[in-house]
Amino acid sequence: MENINRLISHIISRVNINLDPVHMDVEPLVRNTVSLEKMTKYYAYYALSMGHPWYFSFKESNLSGSYFMGRCEVDRSIIHMSDIRGDELKPKGTVVNSGSRATELYQDETIQITNCCLIKTLVHNNSKNTETPEFFRILNTVAMHYSNIHGTTTEGVCLGAFATADLSVMRNCVLGDFSYVQAEDLSRTIIEPGRVWIKCGTSFEFDYTYPENVVEKYVSWTPDGKLTGAFSDFLKNRRSDFLPVYDSLAIEMPVPVPESAFVSRYCVVKDDCTIGENTLVAQRAYVEDTDMGIGSNAQENSFIVSSSLAGRDIIAHGGKVIHAVLDEKVFVGFNSFLRGEEEHKITIGSGSIIMPHTIIDADEPITIDDQTLVWGYVTCQEDLAFQSMPLSEFSTKKSFCIGRLTFNGSGAEFVEAFQHRIEHILEENGADFDGSHETMGHSQKTQRVSYNLFQPYLGGEEEGMFPAIVVGSSS
Repeated sequence: MENINRLISHIISRVNINLDPVHMDVEPLVRNTVSLEKMTKYYAYYALSMGHPWYFSFKESNLSGSYFMGRCEVDRSIIHMSDIRGDELKPKGTVVNSGSRATELYQDETIQITNCCLIKTLVHNNSKNTETPEFFRILNTVAMHYSNIHGTTTEGVCLGAFATADLSVMRNCVLGDFSYVQAEDLSRTIIEPGRVWIKCGTSFEFDYTYPENVVEKYVSWTPDGKLTGAFSDFLKNRRSDFLPVYDSLAIEMPVPVPESAFVSRYCVVKDDCTIGENTLVAQRAYVEDTDMGIGSNAQENSFIVSSSLAGRDIIAHGGKVIHAVLDEKVFVGFNSFLRGEEEHKITIGSGSIIMPHTIIDADEPITIDDQTLVWGYVTCQEDLAFQSMPLSEFSTKKSFCIGRLTFNGSGAEFVEAFQHRIEHILEENGADFDGSHETMGHSQKTQRVSYNLFQPYLGGEEEGMFPAIVVGSSS
């Protein structure tokens, strides 16, 4: 394993040089997290589809257990059990606007990952960096378990476990465990654990930070670098259900799947489930004893257990929904954790928005009215008084503080931006597919995807490294 040890040292040095301005040393984090034994244990796979532009280039890297789709290049990196999903990259000819200036893409956008260590990380969407619109670049970056890099270019960035970088441009930044940031351009910034920060120019700024010690209850680390806490415990109890999924190329779905829906062969669907028309269940999603209504979707790393989704509901990347009843068009944001019990369910009214990184851990039945915005840490009905607001009321606000939330700017623009994003997600996923080409989305376009496997060297100085491979499209 001589070369993989050299690779780890190389990644640490590059990331540390970039993080020197914020005085961060990633070496303990990487050394305690990267298990050399696992580096040879899992194959990697890439997806081919005539419905998506594709090109793959891998060299001097370890890719164990990872999934690649679209146009991806990986160089001198460790990508362990991650999802690099390029089905929403910008195509050649797209015009990108930056202020009063515009530029046209001269080629299809490509995800480029260089000098990185990504552990169980999701990379998705397309870059919002207008300076290099052809390249969704993730450089000199470390990302821990179940973090999300969504439409965000990173250069010298460290993401903690369950952290999300969303629709931004980041340089020399540290995101603490379970933090969420969507704040355009950031440089030399440290985001504390459990902070949810959304900033859009001078239009609005949403800023919430969890109470002290709450994040540690759900996300923490043992002295020897093992991830622990309530989130990890929940996932560990279901990890074994994924093992059969990777044992065979041919797998039979345990439930009927409509022709307009897509259920990945790399997800888990078990017990008494129904899959509605136009539904999407992505790879590494987990659906148990649940009704997925028409046009609903379970995105990567989402877990939906003993719940009911009426239709067109969105469970974003990493969202967890347990013993809940969702009316139509409910949005559950990135890495949110909604845990009811059989005797006290969580009921969410239609059109409601559960903000990214929200925790609703119910000690009693909790009911959320239609068209309600919810954020923060909720354990009982009473908590909603300071951590929710009707969308109609929020839209009238200009600047206010409530509980641990500080909001500045236009509430109307904030709500409008979220609702526009929800409509975009539903459109991209084909939730309203009516048989026409114009209404097709991921649920329909991904049905004819094929998977190609490749494995690392199993001995010698190259042990743990994957062979260099280039796969190009003829078009």
